[in-house]
Amino acid sequence: MGLLLLLHVVLVAAAAGAPAAQAWGKEGHYMTCKIADGFLTKEASAGVKDLLPSSANGELAEVCSWADSQRFRYRWSSPLHFADTPKDCKFSYARDCHDTKGNKDACVVGAINNYTAALQDPSNPYNRTESLMFLAHFVGDVHQPLHCGRVEDLGGNTILVRWYRRKSNLHHVWDVDVIEQAMKDLYGRDQDTMIKAIQRNITEDWSSEEKQWEACRSRTKTCADKYAEESAVLACDAYKGVKQDSTLGDEYYFKALPVVQKRIAQGGVRLAAILNRIFSGKNGKLQSI
Repeated sequence: MGLLLLLHVVLVAAAAGAPAAQAWGKEGHYMTCKIADGFLTKEASAGVKDLLPSSANGELAEVCSWADSQRFRYRWSSPLHFADTPKDCKFSYARDCHDTKGNKDACVVGAINNYTAALQDPSNPYNRTESLMFLAHFVGDVHQPLHCGRVEDLGGNTILVRWYRRKSNLHHVWDVDVIEQAMKDLYGRDQDTMIKAIQRNITEDWSSEEKQWEACRSRTKTCADKYAEESAVLACDAYKGVKQDSTLGDEYYFKALPVVQKRIAQGGVRLAAILNRIFSGKNGKLQSI
């Protein structure tokens, strides 16, 4: 508990130097949490609902973008949304999990571990409702490849592009543009239809992979470092062929969409696995799978 409080103090002090970075847009986070809901055990579902604010109406998905709305209220939370890396397509916790001032553990992986531990410890002084909402959001963030993008361009935020005819930046393409384009082209602008399509892929096309996604053998923390490692590799592919003022259209879209859909699916499955372990009733200890 002392370590958690120390991390909180460090993050508060470091907030002023943290660059802004958006996450999946509201749709991506909503989808991630909606998918997670379908994999929760009865105990975890009940535990989650007990912690949700009344505004959520019993739906975790309704508050999965909450952390983005708190950036100005909780300025210390800004560096917790990402873990940018050098150009080597790798994530290393020791090297990469820090903010712009070098404060250790101030990245999305550290945040996932931190809020998981806070929820497991009933005596922890953190607000448990906020801990749940931060955790749900950050698990979505770590699965967006550009949240483990390059330090030099703030995860693609400074790479200005055109998404078809609209001005955008590479980070926003992955946060929002690909999802919005898919909803328009393939799902009748209906979010629920896209969610159902991803859920079908989990039970059909990706059924042999789903158990591997949620597997985590760590007994002391989550496997968020593994998720960041995956995103760092995918981010390298996301940068390929993209320069300042590039126009991204069908070719880029058709390559990016399957990655976006799978990362949302993985984020949902893994969020559920973390919550299932938290609310397992086994004295708050992470259990290997």
